[in-house]
Order: sequence, then C-alpha cells, then structure tokens
Amino acid sequence: MKKEKWIIAAAAGVGIAGLAYALWPKSKIPNGAIVQPFDKHKYMGLWNEIARLPNRIEKNLKNLTEEYSLNDDGTIKVVTRAYNFDKNKPVEADGRAKFIGPDTRGKLKVSYYLPIYLDYNVLDVDATYQYAMVSGNSLDYLWIISRENSMPEDVKGRFLAKATALGFDVSKLEWM
Repeated sequence: MKKEKWIIAAAAGVGIAGLAYALWPKSKIPNGAIVQPFDKHKYMGLWNEIARLPNRIEKNLKNLTEEYSLNDDGTIKVVTRAYNFDKNKPVEADGRAKFIGPDTRGKLKVSYYLPIYLDYNVLDVDATYQYAMVSGNSLDYLWIISRENSMPEDVKGRFLAKATALGFDVSKLEWM
C-alpha cells in the first residue's frame, strides 16, 4: 500500500511539473527592449487599449481602459475598466504595480490578486507620453495603448516595427 501511494505521488508530481513547463513562457523580453529612462509621473493617468494580442485574461472584453496613480509607498494603483459583451455588463478590477529595479526603468510587476504578480514591461513610449507599447514577460502578451481612442499612423508604424523586431506576431493583434 505504501508503494502505491508513493507511485501516485510521484506521478502527480511529474504531471504538475509537466503542466508548469507547458504554461511557462518560452520566450522572454530582452532587458534592452524596456524603456529607460522612464518617467513614472508622466505615465500616470488614463490609458485606452488600442490593440492587444488575444489572451484569456481579456476574453470578451472591449472598451478597456487602465488608470494609473501613485500610492504613498511608491507603488502604483491600477484600475482597469472594460465592458464584457458576453455578459452584457461593465467590469472593473483594482490592482497594484511595483517597479522591479529603479523606477526610472519601465519594468514593473502588476497584481490584481495578491500575491500573484505578472510582468508589465513598457517597451516604447512617445516623448509626450501619449502612446505606449506594453508587454508581459513573453511574446504572448502585447498591448498598444493611447491617451485617446486612436493613434497616429507614424506612431503605430513605429510600435509595430519594434514589436516585429522583438519577435511578436503583430498579424495576430486585435484592434479595438
């Protein structure tokens, strides 16, 4: 009986390890791709999602906005709002972001469900902080955001060229 329990435990461990490997990102974002210098004060405020790579987190969501504000402890409050067309109702989530390394570099981690933090990398931002391109920790997560509901074609072209050079499949972007 003890031997059977050991075999079941070993099989479960192998299964969990296999699942973790399958879900773990295979490609990382290079450190050199992250915006530096980054001005956290200019980044605060309301952003509109312009485009994204499809992902489970935002399935059925449209009209997504994110609002960032500084907390007293140096972290960033994140309020995400969207409309879930499948459920026909607005949704909102409050999160917290913190810098990984100096706050003059656009490398953060964000959490909506503590203590689970996900990478948030600012890959490009225009000089006036009106448009930005953000990713997770792999080539599976990419967002293009704007202070407005649109963006100029030259900025869009610059972001797409950079994303392509980094290995993102921009043909899969969903435009909002």
